[in-house]
Amino acid sequence: MGAGLLLSEAESEGTAVDFMIKGIFSFKLGGITVWITTTHVCLLIVVLTLTIFALIANHKMKKASEVPSGLQNFIEMIVDLLDGIVKGGMGKNAKGFLNYIGTIFIFILFSNISGLLGLRPPTADYGVTLPLGLLTFTLIFVNKLRYQKVSGFIKGLCDPWPFWAPINIIGDVAVPISLSLRLFANVLSGTVMMALVYGLLKWVAVFWPAALHVYFDLFSGAIQTYVFCMLTMTYINDAMTTE
Repeated sequence: MGAGLLLSEAESEGTAVDFMIKGIFSFKLGGITVWITTTHVCLLIVVLTLTIFALIANHKMKKASEVPSGLQNFIEMIVDLLDGIVKGGMGKNAKGFLNYIGTIFIFILFSNISGLLGLRPPTADYGVTLPLGLLTFTLIFVNKLRYQKVSGFIKGLCDPWPFWAPINIIGDVAVPISLSLRLFANVLSGTVMMALVYGLLKWVAVFWPAALHVYFDLFSGAIQTYVFCMLTMTYINDAMTTE
């Protein structure tokens, strides 16, 4: 793979290691130059990996045994964990959002920890985290209209006084921005830190940076995944409140 997509590749070529977004190739589309970057390739790898795992898991669960073992046990553990998180965060409203929250949880977590595989985490690109924030914003808006109706929605914007409406609108619009920026900034900061370690220390950075990867990619990645999903559930729950 070109453009330093993999850390091991950059090391083998003797070039400085960094995790900046790089263009791999471009093509013309309607007179516009479209670039395929490292983010697109890493995102494709993440999506294909999760898709293959989902197909294998689906095939396995169709032949599930009453006493789980091996892969079946692992799959059921993941499902139980995600169900517990969603039900604990949304209570009686959890049923309709188990699939959505479970999907973004797995996607964000695997994207965050893909740095352990030498990839540039897709979530270190704002072009990936912003659509996730917009998906949550859409669900919030739809459920507000569904449960609070138009009258309740307008009443909420004018709370506590009508002239407060512009501030409430700004607060609503800020939700997807804050969600996406929080995830993006935290993942990118870890990416930059590791780039500095490998770029400045070079041959000294052998073996011991694995501990930093565990923190920045695994621990911090899991925390940011949990925070994003918990805030998503909180915002949606609030939107479904009719009081």
